[in-house]
Amino acid sequence: MPTLRSSSSPSRVSSPLRRTAGGGQRGFSASSSSSVSVPYGDRDSDQASQGDSDSLSADEGSDFEEHLRRNVKKRAAKRPLKTTPVAKHPKKGSQMVCGHGQKDSEPPAIDLFDAVKAAKSDMQDSGDYPLTAPGPSWKKFQGSFCEFVKTLVYQCQYSLLYDGFPMDNLISLLTGLSDSQVRAFRHTSTLAAMKLMTSLVRVALQLSLHKDNNQRQYEAERNKGPGQRAPERLESLLEKRKELQEHQEEIEGMMNALFRGVFVHRYRDVLPEIRAICIEEIGSWMQSYSTSFLTDSYLKYIGWTLHDKHREVRLKCLKALKGLYSSQDLTARLELFTSRFKDRMVSMAMDREYDVAVEAVKLLTLILKNMEGVLTDADCVGIYPVVYASNRALASAAGEFLYWKLFYPECETRTVGGRERRRSPRAQRTFFHLLLSFFVESELHDHAAYLVDSLWDCAGSQLKDWESLTSLLLEKDQNLGDVQESTLIEILVSSVRQASEGHPPVGRITGRKGLTPKERKIQADDRVKLTEHLIPLLPQLLAKFSADAEKVAPLLQLLKYFDLNIYCTRRLEKHLELFLQQLQEVVVKHAEPAVLEAGAHALYLLCNPEFTFFSRVDFARSQLMDLLTDRFQQELEELLQSSFLDEDEVYSLAATLKRLSAFYNAHDLSRWELYEPCCRLLQKAVDTGEVPHQVILPALTLVYFSILWTLTHLSGSGASQALSPQKQLLSLKGRMVAFCELCQSCLSDVDSEIQEQAFVLLSDLLLIFSPQMIVGGRDFLRPLVFFPEATLQSELASFLMDHVFIQPGELGSGHSQEDHLQIEQLHQRRRLLAGFCKLLLYGVLDMDAASDVFKHYSKFYKDYGDIIKETLTRVRQIDRSHCSQILLLSLKQLYTELLQEQGPQGLNELPAFGEMRDLARRFALSFGPQQLQNRDLVVTLHKEGIKFSLSEPPPPGSSSQPPNLAFLELLSEFSPRLFHQDKQLLLSYLEKCLQRISQSPACPWGPVTTYCHSLSPVENTAETSPQGCPRYKKRRTEGPARRERGDVSSSQEESLQLNSIPPTPTLTSTGIKRRQPLRGLEEVEEEGRSEPELTQGQPLSGNQRSRFSSPQHFQTLLNPSGPGLGNRLTRASQGSSLKSTMKALLFATALSLSLMEEDEEELEIHELSEEWQETDKHTSPSEHGLDLLDSTELNLEDF
Repeated sequence: MPTLRSSSSPSRVSSPLRRTAGGGQRGFSASSSSSVSVPYGDRDSDQASQGDSDSLSADEGSDFEEHLRRNVKKRAAKRPLKTTPVAKHPKKGSQMVCGHGQKDSEPPAIDLFDAVKAAKSDMQDSGDYPLTAPGPSWKKFQGSFCEFVKTLVYQCQYSLLYDGFPMDNLISLLTGLSDSQVRAFRHTSTLAAMKLMTSLVRVALQLSLHKDNNQRQYEAERNKGPGQRAPERLESLLEKRKELQEHQEEIEGMMNALFRGVFVHRYRDVLPEIRAICIEEIGSWMQSYSTSFLTDSYLKYIGWTLHDKHREVRLKCLKALKGLYSSQDLTARLELFTSRFKDRMVSMAMDREYDVAVEAVKLLTLILKNMEGVLTDADCVGIYPVVYASNRALASAAGEFLYWKLFYPECETRTVGGRERRRSPRAQRTFFHLLLSFFVESELHDHAAYLVDSLWDCAGSQLKDWESLTSLLLEKDQNLGDVQESTLIEILVSSVRQASEGHPPVGRITGRKGLTPKERKIQADDRVKLTEHLIPLLPQLLAKFSADAEKVAPLLQLLKYFDLNIYCTRRLEKHLELFLQQLQEVVVKHAEPAVLEAGAHALYLLCNPEFTFFSRVDFARSQLMDLLTDRFQQELEELLQSSFLDEDEVYSLAATLKRLSAFYNAHDLSRWELYEPCCRLLQKAVDTGEVPHQVILPALTLVYFSILWTLTHLSGSGASQALSPQKQLLSLKGRMVAFCELCQSCLSDVDSEIQEQAFVLLSDLLLIFSPQMIVGGRDFLRPLVFFPEATLQSELASFLMDHVFIQPGELGSGHSQEDHLQIEQLHQRRRLLAGFCKLLLYGVLDMDAASDVFKHYSKFYKDYGDIIKETLTRVRQIDRSHCSQILLLSLKQLYTELLQEQGPQGLNELPAFGEMRDLARRFALSFGPQQLQNRDLVVTLHKEGIKFSLSEPPPPGSSSQPPNLAFLELLSEFSPRLFHQDKQLLLSYLEKCLQRISQSPACPWGPVTTYCHSLSPVENTAETSPQGCPRYKKRRTEGPARRERGDVSSSQEESLQLNSIPPTPTLTSTGIKRRQPLRGLEEVEEEGRSEPELTQGQPLSGNQRSRFSSPQHFQTLLNPSGPGLGNRLTRASQGSSLKSTMKALLFATALSLSLMEEDEEELEIHELSEEWQETDKHTSPSEHGLDLLDSTELNLEDF
């Protein structure tokens, strides 16, 4: 056993191990003369199950030492004494122990129990032990521990293993420890017992082989003739066979004891690690010694554990079964098990844990390979959709299953001379036909790229057979439908992309970070092969499918996966000329955005000045642009001169503009001067409204690209020149401003598509020409910086309200055409909202405009919650103070809108008001746990909210509440973010504000009661410590005697409470006029632990709430003592009890006390003030910190 020295290991782990080791040595050495054995055959499995429980509980009465003592007595009674290992011939000088020596030889056997007990007492309270301790040394210990058990059995397999003493005692010890309530003992002993069982299985397997050899030798010797037969040889072989038989019976008895004593109970232990150990080991037993363990009586344990709730246990079950089903010799003995647990194994392909699902699919693949006809079509149908899973490992496993189920039987390759013969073209065509039929008929997915990626690992060679793919596409009599042709082209493009790039399609998760050098070499070779093959065939494919936009668009995408240098190195310029001709025909023939974008990108890839064929490609591009520009000029003149255009003319002009716009996005078309004619066209559309919207949309995009290309030229030239051409900058600024005005006019257009396109282009352009454009040493572009006017900002916000924050229709199953249309519209609205939020974050728009977004946070959380939350986080990072003001502004806007719609009566009972409260709650949670950091922000928010709620007085002569008073209920959602002393200050501030209202209400003001209740200490349960960590308070029970005592500690606590209220110089004495320092963390915690518990569970009664809500009683109830202590004494001398009123307001206690209690409390307050003044005189002014929330900060005299 290696000696472990680890500084990271705790002492409580190593100490019991040393004690156990020492005690164990004494126990084994002292008990060597006792007769101890395991009754293998007499122990029944039912009795064993009664002696142990399937799960451990705290109230379990029996422990391992009692169990071990019982086993010692049983073995001593049942095992004959002749098995005791004593020497036949004692050495000279040795003495026989008798008399008192026999008594002395028995007690040391108990030392083992004492050692285990000592270790138990030290380890049962610890959660760490060597098998679970972190660190590489403990990981190594676990492997060394298992290796030690294996080596022990290996070294003892010819001698001590059959002695009858060491293994019996070891098995008995491990059996008893595995039944322990201590997790460390149970886990360690189970691991040791299972590894011991595994080693015994190997020994039993060797004995079985020796018996077979002995039997063959005996039969060979017996079959010899009488003259050649050796009787001594036969006799020795018979004795050897008898010895082997006895040894095998001994080993089987040990294995039986371990299996029934440990495995039967621990495979369902409450600890998943123990269950996983048991399942892993029984799987190895079945593989190594299948004749004894591969039976239904053992397989049932794995089948039952397939339903385990823990991931690791299910994983071990599947791996154990994979080892069994991978051998065709063993599958014949698994038929009953397969029929019993097949449904469970099929359902595990949809396991919530990806690694478990992967192993389940691999297991089903083995069953499919080695057990023909077991998996029915109904079983396989549930696995087919997994090929489109987002996890690549799971999808690849399902792809292998699909390959062996559908493709391999039809496309099987026979081996010739040990080598795999090349697949015939017919077999390859069959493969692609089957792939087409599966993808089209199953209707499980719309993109074949995911199916190709799933099959890539198992059928990559077939998918990279581009010769067969292109021959199928170019055949005249191919008998393929339109959908099959489109799918086959998508498969071709997907396989080319997979071979060229080597990564899965978008959205599929893979755990790999990169490719190995070997994989990169294969990738480069495949790219050269596909380029050489497809360059001559691509013009033919374009010529055949040029009329179909759905097919020609993916074919044009093939060019970006080519090694374009091969055009030069292999002298394939003639095929380049053919491709450019076909590209021009496709562009002139189609106006779909997908085709035009693919064509523009393909031409962009070829227009690289580093290529030797660049001049040819540039000439072809100029020819195409000249053709499109001339056509545009002619059609534009006709539009500007005539008052009416038919549909064909409108379509032709719109198509030409779309082609130019698509190529302007990828190519610089500035020399064709498209800005002026497009501006004339847009100006006519704004002035007259006679231009069709199909023409306006691409014209807007053309002007936008023209401005961006001009900016690109100026940025490049300005970086190289000392002085940037100011004339060109001013010209560009004028174009940009004119285009912004055109887009602003388009925001009020009738057509929604024009409005959305104008908003997107305008938001992008404002962001580009924001102050961020001069960052990075581009100060010469400062004249181009543009700030939108207030009218433009308001129109952008209005557009957002009208087009983004609207209630969409309910989605159905998601498969209908209407559902797809709604999803696309939702993506478009999210795009618009993201553009507006970027303008806010980059300072283009006024930050207050964010209130138009934040006020919809709760209502549209499902659609835009992630965007609004990220915007709120970024705004807080920019300016925390301004962000809190914006949140309050959002609530004010919503409240004002609801007030105008519904009126002040019953406002807080409306569902819309409940939504506002939910929004306020979300805003409060957005401040996070940093309470001290946000202290001033939350207080300022409350102050401004109180001002708003009382900003409009009630009508003269009316006793109704102010119209904005219900806003206090929204403000109460922020109260848990306040400190206790800040709540008192806000209560004082609310009192000052309510004194301005002279009317007396006939009924209580509910919002004021609710808000004040939120500021009371009863509502302080959500308050956190200044560090942001929750403060856990212990509930204390105080009797009446404790409350009546005026001891020093309670006086100090009360003085801290009074000290938290800021002083008012005109009302306080000179002794306490100075500002008091903020209390430390200890004082705040002591206050939170002492005050709130005094009056928990004492709500205000109806009469009390009525008095509490009226302005006349508010001064007495709210702040009866005033801001200063002198004012408190004045109020106390006038007969009002300070303590009773503070309980009513601050602690929600009863409002009436006896006169005797009031007199006693007045005396207590006088003594308290004198003590506090004496303390304050000895405090230096430097020790007083500036109170963050004093009267000047709160600005109490604002009203």
